[in-house]
Amino acid sequence: MQLVQNIKLPGGENITGPLPAGRFTNLASLVNNALPFVFAIAGMILLGYLIWGGFDYLTSLGDPKKAEAGKNKITSAILGFLIIFVAFWLVQIVQFLFKI
Repeated sequence: MQLVQNIKLPGGENITGPLPAGRFTNLASLVNNALPFVFAIAGMILLGYLIWGGFDYLTSLGDPKKAEAGKNKITSAILGFLIIFVAFWLVQIVQFLFKI
């Protein structure tokens, strides 16, 4: 179903016709096209956080508080990786099941 729109141009000229078929026709297409970028950005942030936690752990110089903070960052990064991994595969399964 194509929508017909009446477009008024400057100068008083009217154009009537179907709306141009764009890349984003609805919210689902917008989300589907944005997901690869969202996952890539999340992966880059995850890598940065993992490196930051490793750096803190390696430079703790025997300070137990700093070493524990580094371990917590590494643990959080690994947990974040698991969440991103599961989310990616859930999206893939939903797309396969519903043929999106």
